[in-house]
Amino acid sequence: MDRPDVSLDRMRSFVRVAERGSLSAVASELGVGQSTITRHLRELEEAVGVPLLSRTTRRVTMTDEGSRYYADCIQILRLVEQAGDAARATRGAAAGTIRISCTAAFGVLQVSRLIFAFQDRYPDIGIDLSLTDERIDLVREGVDIALRLGPLTDSSMKLRTLGRSRRLMVASPAYLAARGRPTVPQDLTGHEGIRMTNIAGSDTLTLEGPAGERHTVPFGGRFRVDHGLAAREALAAGRGVGPAHRWLVDDLLAAGRLEAILPGYEPPPVPLSLLIVPERAGIARVRLLVDFLAERIGGIPGIETPRLERPR
Repeated sequence: MDRPDVSLDRMRSFVRVAERGSLSAVASELGVGQSTITRHLRELEEAVGVPLLSRTTRRVTMTDEGSRYYADCIQILRLVEQAGDAARATRGAAAGTIRISCTAAFGVLQVSRLIFAFQDRYPDIGIDLSLTDERIDLVREGVDIALRLGPLTDSSMKLRTLGRSRRLMVASPAYLAARGRPTVPQDLTGHEGIRMTNIAGSDTLTLEGPAGERHTVPFGGRFRVDHGLAAREALAAGRGVGPAHRWLVDDLLAAGRLEAILPGYEPPPVPLSLLIVPERAGIARVRLLVDFLAERIGGIPGIETPRLERPR
C-alpha cells in the first residue's frame, strides 16, 4: 500500500491536537468526528515516517520529533494563509474567520457592537467571539487576539496597549436614600459593598484622592459575584455601593438608575490591552481587526487613549 501524502488537513489536525492535547476537543472545534482526527494523525505519522504524538489515557503530548515537526508546520500553515490573503487582495476582499477572546461584560456591552461595525465594513470576515474572565491560553484555545483588562503576565504574545479604563464609585438613589451618602472614603466602612470574587484583595478598596493621594479602606458586604454584569445588576437593584468601570454603568448613570458617589475619589484606572498570537499577527484580516479596534476603542465611555503603542 502506498504511503499517504502530507496534506494541509492532516497537518492542521496535528497542530491543533499538539496545542490542545485532546483529540475530542479538536474534533469538536473543527466540527468533525474524533475518528477523522485519529485518521489524520495516523496518516500523517505514516507519511513522515516517525511518531509525532505520544498518547496516554489523560493527554496527548508531542514526541521530540513531533515538537520539531510542529514548529515547521506552524511556518508552513502561516505561509499558506498569507498566500491566500495575497491572492484575495488582488480583488480587494479580506475573508476568513478571526477568533477573539474578551472579558465577558466588556464584550457584551461594548465590544460586540464594534465587531458588528467591523463586519459591516468587511462582510466576508467571520468572527468567533469567546467571552470569559479567565486568562486562557490563546494558542491552546485557537484564539487569534484577546482584549484584556488588568495587568498582563504573558510575555509570549504581541502586545498593543489600547489605553486605560476609568472607574468610579456608584450606588443607586434608593440605596443612598436608605443608607446615606458617603462623603469621604472612610465612610465606606459602614456600607454594603458589592465585591468581585475574581479580583484579589476585594475586601479592601483603594481610592485616589484629589491631590493624587491614596486611601485604602476596608470594604465588606454580603454579596460577592464573579461577573461584571451581575455586579451591575446588584448596584442598580440597590444592594450596595461599589467600584465600576465607566463603560459598565454609563447608561445607568444617564438614566438616573445609578449615581456617582465620593466625587474627587476614584479607584485607579485599569490597563486595557490587546494580545495578538505572534503566528497570527501577519494575517491580513487579523491586522485589519487590530487596527479597527485600536481606532474605535477610544469611543467607549471611560476609555482613555492618550498615546497608543504599536505591537512589539
